[in-house]
Amino acid sequence: MALLRKINQVLLFLLVLTLCGILYKKVPKAAVLKQEADDDSESPEDTEEEIPVVICAAAGRLGAAMATINSIYSNTDANIVFYVVGLRNTLSRIRKWIEHSKLKEINFKIVEFNPVVLKGKIRPDSSRPELLQPLNFVRFYLPLLIHQHEKVIYLDDDVIVQGDIQELYDTTLALGHAAAFSDDCDLPSAQDNNRLVGLQNTYMGYLDYRKKTIKDLGISPSTCSFNPGVMVANMTEWKHQRITKQLEKWMQKNVEENLYSSSLGGGVATSPMLIVFHGKYSTINPLWHIKHLGSCS
Repeated sequence: MALLRKINQVLLFLLVLTLCGILYKKVPKAAVLKQEADDDSESPEDTEEEIPVVICAAAGRLGAAMATINSIYSNTDANIVFYVVGLRNTLSRIRKWIEHSKLKEINFKIVEFNPVVLKGKIRPDSSRPELLQPLNFVRFYLPLLIHQHEKVIYLDDDVIVQGDIQELYDTTLALGHAAAFSDDCDLPSAQDNNRLVGLQNTYMGYLDYRKKTIKDLGISPSTCSFNPGVMVANMTEWKHQRITKQLEKWMQKNVEENLYSSSLGGGVATSPMLIVFHGKYSTINPLWHIKHLGSCS
């Protein structure tokens, strides 16, 4: 009996020791899991989405481009990355302008645009030669210049931003739309402006409706136009719909048939976009693109 009692005591001791071991292992594991969960909950705060903004900086308009960049930077706390596009001979000057001003704190990348892609696609026109400058066509080639972003903002260098660019970036693009623009007829003052500047808020002001190719499009000449100087673009849709190829097709048609020219209101960069995006674009709040506020020579 004494032996049996001793065996029971040993078994009881081993059982208690085993339970203590199990509890010891579980407590640290729970603590580790909690710490990992806490770490995971903090990770979204560490990854703020970048807002890519594309701006061209032509040799004679570097000051204008810097003013546009400064107006964006001064009115937002968003994580902006500026893609400043220029020709090869201006790239070092662009960097110098930025790095020797208060803009040296911005997140920026300088991108070279090679005008060779435009060879044979621009019809010589002497009436407004400034509209034939290669950088006017950068917006046609956004997916070739910007690779790692799904959504991109493009701004002309004559735009001064007076609000938080985050709001423009948050513009919703409808399914199947590669870009969003502001309609020229949206603002209440559009009709007054139209009397001052001609027909620049309808397709009639951009396309030559005497040409059969334009008539065959079936687009009414009174259709409200849009201005691509402020644009939000979906890069996936742009590539899927081969927008760049479509734009190049109409550029080449213009070389052959003179379908639009810089003597018309919109010059040569807006017209192919009006054709390609007709009825297939989303709209941005018109207050993001107020036109006719003045001009300089």
